[in-house]
Amino acid sequence: MGSDQDGTFDPFKQFGIFGIAFLIINAVLLFMGLGLVTVGAQALNELSKINSENIKPLLELDSVQAVVMVTAVSIILIVIGILLTLGAFGLGIAGAYFKTKFILLQATKYAIFVLILLLMKIVVIALWFTMKNEVETDMQDKMVTILHSYYLDDGTTSSYPISNAWNYLFLTLGCCGVNPVLSTTNDFDGTSWCTTSGSCQATVSQIPKTCCLNINKNNYTSAPSACHASVNSGTYNTKGCYAALKEKLLYHSLSIIVLALTTTFIEVKALSLVFLIRGKNRQQCLTLCRNMCVSPSVGVAPDKSRWI
Repeated sequence: MGSDQDGTFDPFKQFGIFGIAFLIINAVLLFMGLGLVTVGAQALNELSKINSENIKPLLELDSVQAVVMVTAVSIILIVIGILLTLGAFGLGIAGAYFKTKFILLQATKYAIFVLILLLMKIVVIALWFTMKNEVETDMQDKMVTILHSYYLDDGTTSSYPISNAWNYLFLTLGCCGVNPVLSTTNDFDGTSWCTTSGSCQATVSQIPKTCCLNINKNNYTSAPSACHASVNSGTYNTKGCYAALKEKLLYHSLSIIVLALTTTFIEVKALSLVFLIRGKNRQQCLTLCRNMCVSPSVGVAPDKSRWI
């Protein structure tokens, strides 16, 4: 009946290919969980480079919420990955192999666990596509509006926190403005730094010194005039910050979506298998459960509460 001589139930003997497939699927889910943890951690690491205290005043504006959403997605991915890894091993592999009556008695608990993970992944996928849509359709215009409205100074220690954040963003991502800077006519022309007060308005600079090449937060004030005043080619970062930020935010898009969809598909297969195994021969399963719960040498009545 699929029992060893010592009375231990063996899912391989009882359910054949179904039991083997169940263990294989959970082994795959274990590694998929590790993959989700890895991708989530990598995404958080990339974000940490731009989501610093110096740049947060800019990124936390209501108009630029993509970074917040990517951070949330990354954290949820790590949580899902940890739960999936532990669940696939503890409830799936170890549960079926070392506590072999699991498949018969604990299928409902396993199903609830998997369904919770499925719902969490639906949230991840929804958040990711919402973020991707914002990045590709709205973020560029919003960034231009923020630059024009809040950029007042080309330093990093001014009394204008959002201006400081812009300048730290230029230094961190190696970008300048929102759109690519190709000449003295650029995104900064519409800022108060150029129209009201500041070194641009005074015609000392055409772009911030923080846009220049080979400078950092400690020496940007010594940037050559050929860069910030003359905007000579090869002296400054031409890449716009929209493209640079978009690249950072969407860098792990393919990995996240593929892992999320693949694990969802495999989890559905695992659910199908566990209930297929449970329902294959319910009467035989109950008989086997009684054999597992009653010692063959002692006439002890089975504890029916363990059959649920």
